[in-house]
Amino acid sequence: MPVLQRPEAEARAQLLHVDHYEIALDLTHGDEEFASRTTVHFTARTAGDTFVEIRPAALHTATLDGHPLDPTALDDNRLPLTGLTPGPHELRLDATMRYSRTGEGMHRFTDPADGESYVYTQLFMDDVQRVFGAFDQPDLKATFALTVTAPPTWTVLANGRTEQLPDGTWRTATTPRISTYLVAVAGGPWHSVRTEHAGLPFGIHCRASLAPHLDADAEEILDLTRRCYDRYHQIFQEPYPFDSYDQAFVPEFNAGAMENPGLVTFRDEFVFRSAVTDTERQTRGMVIAHEMAHMWFGDLVTLQWWDDIWLNESFAEYMGYQVLSEATRFTDTWTDFAIARKGWGYDADQRPSTHPVAPAPQDVPDTASALLNFDGISYAKGASALRQLVAWMGEKDFLAGINDHFARHRFGNATLADFIDSLARSTDRDVHAWAERWLRTTGVDTLTPAVAEEPGTWHLDIAHTGNRPHRIAVGAYDPDPGHPDRLALRDRFDVDIPADGHPTRHTFPQAAPALVVLNDGDLTYAKVRFDAASWETAARALSGLPDPLTRAVVWNAARDLVRDGELPPTAYLDAARTHLPHETDLAIVQGVLSFARTQIADRYLPSPTPSTPHAPGDPRTARHTALTTLTALSRDLLRRTEGPGHGPEAGLRLTAVRAFIDSATGPESLQEWLHDGSVPGGPDLDHELRWRILGRLATLGAAPIDELDAAIAAELARDQSATGQEGAARCRAALPDPDAKQAAWEALFTTDEESALSNYLFTATAAGFWAPEQQDLLRPYVARYFAEVPALAARRGPALAKAAGRYAFPAVLVEDATLRHGERCLAEGDPTPALRRTLDDQLDDLRRALKVLAGNAS
Repeated sequence: MPVLQRPEAEARAQLLHVDHYEIALDLTHGDEEFASRTTVHFTARTAGDTFVEIRPAALHTATLDGHPLDPTALDDNRLPLTGLTPGPHELRLDATMRYSRTGEGMHRFTDPADGESYVYTQLFMDDVQRVFGAFDQPDLKATFALTVTAPPTWTVLANGRTEQLPDGTWRTATTPRISTYLVAVAGGPWHSVRTEHAGLPFGIHCRASLAPHLDADAEEILDLTRRCYDRYHQIFQEPYPFDSYDQAFVPEFNAGAMENPGLVTFRDEFVFRSAVTDTERQTRGMVIAHEMAHMWFGDLVTLQWWDDIWLNESFAEYMGYQVLSEATRFTDTWTDFAIARKGWGYDADQRPSTHPVAPAPQDVPDTASALLNFDGISYAKGASALRQLVAWMGEKDFLAGINDHFARHRFGNATLADFIDSLARSTDRDVHAWAERWLRTTGVDTLTPAVAEEPGTWHLDIAHTGNRPHRIAVGAYDPDPGHPDRLALRDRFDVDIPADGHPTRHTFPQAAPALVVLNDGDLTYAKVRFDAASWETAARALSGLPDPLTRAVVWNAARDLVRDGELPPTAYLDAARTHLPHETDLAIVQGVLSFARTQIADRYLPSPTPSTPHAPGDPRTARHTALTTLTALSRDLLRRTEGPGHGPEAGLRLTAVRAFIDSATGPESLQEWLHDGSVPGGPDLDHELRWRILGRLATLGAAPIDELDAAIAAELARDQSATGQEGAARCRAALPDPDAKQAAWEALFTTDEESALSNYLFTATAAGFWAPEQQDLLRPYVARYFAEVPALAARRGPALAKAAGRYAFPAVLVEDATLRHGERCLAEGDPTPALRRTLDDQLDDLRRALKVLAGNAS
């Protein structure tokens, strides 16, 4: 499919003003296709030629101003419009379109729990043409009115209020001017909970089989929605710009959520069907707040071209965490951001594929390249940059600039230059210079303290590697006299670090503190290091720091030290073993355990294989030792939370149970839990925990293959849901059996489109396939992966390409041979842009893991 080039978009925007779309969809034509009729009213400013995009199964008719166009003139996804004269025009397109199974365009899903079907649109970037014909670029905004013919038991949701007409069709209210990629429709026998707030109808919706779970959390979800809505109206002068606010939790959704005006779509894993921690509830709340921020930044004011996608995502990411912390019971959101999100940005920014938060226009020449920038830089780094900007210019001036931006560009499009100009009008600081340093550069700065002591005096110098200015807080900590295992804050002071890296020395008339923490409070984006005495104190007393955000900064620093080869992975594990049993912040526990399990144990420590047994003292047993450490740590957490637990303690216990299951080196406890249906002392095993245990037992080969296969089938009979199907696919792919691996591989890489896995089943199968415990069995598949994945990506599109690059990549085989195969694939395999970017990142992570392994071995 030809992707839209930026010069083409600029030329079309100069030629056309698009006024209005009338779209008629008929969703009653079966499971594979639907009918789409589009009428576009537009004005040509001058005479000229252009094209409209549509990707149909069949284009039946096309007329321009009543004159028929030749449908065979459709070239892939482009229908030429030639000889336009100045003035108004009407284009009509009548087509049959295909449903998607990959979460792109109009996705169709049949719920195995009850046989009911659901559809929803995901039109981001350039997928609107999979649903209706359009001038598909963000700066050709228009108003939209839709009619939808649906099965009689369905409810249809859309950007505006919908009503069912006497003939059974659904009509939507006409939208304000929005971009094509923001049009949204969702149809099915939705279970809905409706209310009203501030004079507007609010609704939350899910598929019928999830109704009890949505009802259980409905008040929490609606309360968060109302609180965030009210907070945004306190800080934004522009009122909410649409006529309703619906939130639909939809199946097999690729992203976390999508900011369609008036109809936000979320992945329906946010309708919790099993026990979750309070941190996971906070994450759901943050996504709610994030998407609501987009109603203003992204929907009301939209980027002009995709180089400014960071403006949408960084702003919503920052506002999501900030507003949630200000308006709801989730007051420690920035700790979760630090431990769970910021590493995503740091990792992405140290790969060869890094890019500025705000790329130069020439670096985003088309929609395919723009799609690659949805990463930790556009989200986590961009949000961190905005948080630093607020610390530097002040929240009052920042919000004044934002409100000026909304007022100047409402229902229009804007660029980075427009945004910076609005901020500059609200402050006397040089925001343009700040933006050049922060938004147009790549890489992560590093801040390193040097502490010197003289009698009665200590000095602090900060070495700065990088080229950005930073405003940070520095924390000085001493042992708490009454509690030797705790640390007390002696002083916290602000430091401005200039871009040239030569800050002023700070001198204090005291003895040196035991611990100096740079970036205390995590207000900037930079890696931080420690002086020798401070690291010794941190290693001994990290859990004794009084503020969880300070602890998160220290844990992130330790994570970076491991990844950079400056701290042995085993030292990180030792710190986790020492301090997590005393940690009170659940986000920190989850984040540290996740890094320890998925990176250190699986990638940064040598892993023996069944054919190469090793003596207990052999360093290649390090992975087994790491898993043993993690299971012992999990048992410590379980002992700490014995007895009836609620709130944080219950969440901590659930986290410990999950970690124990994932790290178990033998089946005994897991089999007992599965047989009893509960963990001793709780919790009872719900569907999620039962599938998790079964997956680990399958990976370990805890029983003969036929017994394990029977257990998987029995569990699927207990849980006949979509999530159950995914669990069964993951478990079957995890079986250490040649036939099971071959069957899973054929399911992943089949060329039969009718039997091709949906996006979620593909991810589940790929996630189960690769296991460090099965390296001898899996090694032959490494070459097959790199030989076959380019064709899969080309055949199934960008969403599956990213899933194949992320989840089906042989990451557990940290070997030079894996790297060689991958590099050859990039050089000779002609991967699609989405796959190439994902493989680039995976191979860079592999190189880093190989270096860490080599350093650990030496």
